[in-house]
Amino acid sequence: MRRISVALAFCACLILPVFAQTNNVIKELENKRAILQKQIRESETLIRSTKNDVTGQLNSLNTLTGQIAKRKLYIRQINRDMETINRQLNTMERELKRLEKNLDDKKKKYEASVQYLYKNRTIEEKLLFIFSAETLAQTYRRLRYVSEYATYQRLQGEELLEKQKTIKKKRAELQVAKKAKGRLLKEREEEQKRLEAEEQTKKKLLAALQNKQKTLQSELDKKRREANQLNIRIDKLIAEEIEKSRKGSTAPAGTFSLSKADRELSGNFINNRGKFPVPITGTYIIVNRYGQYTVPGLRNVTLDNKGLDIQGRSGAQARAIFDGEVTSVFGVSGLSNVLVRHGNYISVYCNLSSVAVKKGDKVQTGQTLGTIYSNKADNNRTVLHFQLRKEREQLNPESWISLLSF
Repeated sequence: MRRISVALAFCACLILPVFAQTNNVIKELENKRAILQKQIRESETLIRSTKNDVTGQLNSLNTLTGQIAKRKLYIRQINRDMETINRQLNTMERELKRLEKNLDDKKKKYEASVQYLYKNRTIEEKLLFIFSAETLAQTYRRLRYVSEYATYQRLQGEELLEKQKTIKKKRAELQVAKKAKGRLLKEREEEQKRLEAEEQTKKKLLAALQNKQKTLQSELDKKRREANQLNIRIDKLIAEEIEKSRKGSTAPAGTFSLSKADRELSGNFINNRGKFPVPITGTYIIVNRYGQYTVPGLRNVTLDNKGLDIQGRSGAQARAIFDGEVTSVFGVSGLSNVLVRHGNYISVYCNLSSVAVKKGDKVQTGQTLGTIYSNKADNNRTVLHFQLRKEREQLNPESWISLLSF
């Protein structure tokens, strides 16, 4: 009988954590989505009224494109959460069927034991069964059997009650998951409508820019010249920093001569790939991504970005993505820029209206480097240009920074 009690307790221990686990999964998914939804809603405020000039329309197009990409990511996250909940529902439904079948089997066994006791219910019948034994040992076994069978029947009844409670909890848990699925379906539908509205706005912007192709090309050429001027300066400063570190060392040309501390810092930097904070404080949208790409909907428009352009709110700060040392603070076109070295890696923060650090300063992860420039002539548009290098090699920052937890 002790084995029956242990088995009953063991079953309960297995089942109850499953309930908690499923509810915790749903709560965790909802908490993550709440954070992402807040980011989406806040970033919507960065989409302001569009100016009629080409520069304003092009900037608005970039912001809107970034917001659309962000919303698509959010919808994909909703779809992944739907898949997770569907798996949970399928598992729970299978478990419920198994429990109900098991309950039916237990009921049949319990009914059989009740019928047996009913047929042999009198004391005389039990005594006759015990004392009709042929030997003393057999008498003892029959006596123990009668006692244990009564205990067994009681435990069977208790187990039935426990299984009924378990099934009730499982059904309640199933309802929770179904309601969570219903909320997700509604949320996905609402996000899809917002996405469609944003894509319609984007089409109108593209159409307006297509009608100003000549002016658009002139504006893009101007932006390319400014970007080239900035990149030439960054390359020159990095080359000077490399040569400075190589003096008196045997390091290969074009590479840093690393001290033990530098090597440890570089190793830590690599180990944190994909975990670095976004280099801008507050709400943000990526308005231009890394690399060379065409703009869908615009003829003969090719962009080449050496980093990321991240738009934030007016007053947003640039912050260090990792521990390091400021190796340069320099100006281009009236704006400030900061280089931070992390061993043989360098992070670059551009378009700052003011700087909070100076050359030689040691900085820590998340430390403020300066305030990002807000263009009053363009609705206080605030964009940080961020680059990441390994010595002279350009890297795609998106694979290093935790931009969104999708």
